[in-house]
Amino acid sequence: MSGIVHLVGAGPGDPGLLTARAVELIADADTILYDRLIPVTALDGARPGAELIYVGKEGRGPQMPQEEIDRLLVEHGRAGKRVVRLKGGDPFVFGRGGEEALVLREAGIPFEIVPGVTSGVAAPAYAGIPVTHRERASAVALITGHENPDKPESAIDWPALAAFPGTLVFYMGVKQLPRIAEQLIAGGRPADQPAAVIERGTLPGQRTIVATLETIADRAAAEAIRPPSITLVGEVAALREEGIGWFEQRPLYGKTVAVTRAREQASGLAARLRDLGAEVVETPVIRIVPLDPPLDPLDFARPPEEACAYDLICFTSPNGVRLFFDRLADIRHDARALYGTRVAAIGPATARALRAHGVLADVLPDRAVAESLVDALGDWPVERALIARARVARDVLPDALRATGAEVDVLELYETFAEPLTAEQLEAVRTADYVTFTSASTVTNLLSAAGGALDAQARLISIGPVTSEALRTHGLEPHAEASQHDIDGLLAALAADASS
Repeated sequence: MSGIVHLVGAGPGDPGLLTARAVELIADADTILYDRLIPVTALDGARPGAELIYVGKEGRGPQMPQEEIDRLLVEHGRAGKRVVRLKGGDPFVFGRGGEEALVLREAGIPFEIVPGVTSGVAAPAYAGIPVTHRERASAVALITGHENPDKPESAIDWPALAAFPGTLVFYMGVKQLPRIAEQLIAGGRPADQPAAVIERGTLPGQRTIVATLETIADRAAAEAIRPPSITLVGEVAALREEGIGWFEQRPLYGKTVAVTRAREQASGLAARLRDLGAEVVETPVIRIVPLDPPLDPLDFARPPEEACAYDLICFTSPNGVRLFFDRLADIRHDARALYGTRVAAIGPATARALRAHGVLADVLPDRAVAESLVDALGDWPVERALIARARVARDVLPDALRATGAEVDVLELYETFAEPLTAEQLEAVRTADYVTFTSASTVTNLLSAAGGALDAQARLISIGPVTSEALRTHGLEPHAEASQHDIDGLLAALAADASS
């Protein structure tokens, strides 16, 4: 039985520009053959067990022959697999998608084309340059700056291209820039016409230079512009200088931020940091391992009209909330099992996790620490309390409740373990502009992975006072501490520090 091959465009590099169809197919694929220039998180959604095969190419670097890529597509398609051929940009815009489609058609293998956002439009847009404009360019031409070297002569009609009444966009042309400029000027294109080169378009390290057609090659060489880059020639290039270069105006543009929280939690923070313009290095130093404690059916497996056996349940983290409700589901119950029980949450992130399960926290302290939760409970009488938390945690809360005479059960739902870092990850931490810490354990484990000392010039951003105290215990002073002890507060503190 034959499978199907999807020729999928992954867009120009920003993970947010992956299409919904691309994400859907990646999640469903048995085999993914992927290129070099795809978004850094593009494969995160691949299902466990999917076969990931790198088939990327790099100029003057390792190359997989196109014939071998074609062979792999046919082989996996004939094996009855759902195959995704994941290509940077759009598969039909200088992506050899047309050639691969013909190979599949000849082999009798069904295929689907999934267009992607092409870099020739996206990179200029991120640089504040529209490729068309009612008053400056009513047409746009997309041209390869790197033709097939086996061709006996260039297929580009340079005089016709020079006379083209609109914007010229060259892909993969940074090394050929002197020749491109020379040919266009020789063909009659004005030497003083605005031109731009965008390096790493849509990515956090994006750089843009604007000059004239006559000077753009020298300017690119002086600035050491490297591939992947897009070159644009036309009057619209001048619009960048008129103030619509929005991408570089984001608050964390040009900053590298190391994220130390657990891998399964890091993606949300990383995505928000990228939205602010940062280049994110994921260096998870902890791993969350769920435990499997049973919930007592006598306490929770009751009819909805009967109150829960606990008069207070305290949640100390979003992880605890998620795993608690997983355990409830194991005994075929949901939020209704908490009928008649007051619920307390340490911190707004924990309260949001509860809301996602239909539960509003009755008690939410101003500060996301156990001491503040004890104060927020005040003189409210507690006879029997449950604390849902990690195995290793501070005992401030259970001790304080027991001191009032309450019977306290501690439900240990997960454990955190140190995650080793590679030499490359440690180097990334040492060279980052910022390192974020979301718990005391991220501090302890990063210092352990780094050999006890953090030899870095990075500014240290803490999510709250407990995390800050852990830094101080190791002789490190946080440069900023979130006033709201959650990810929103952490991002606000980082952005404020970057703008100061």
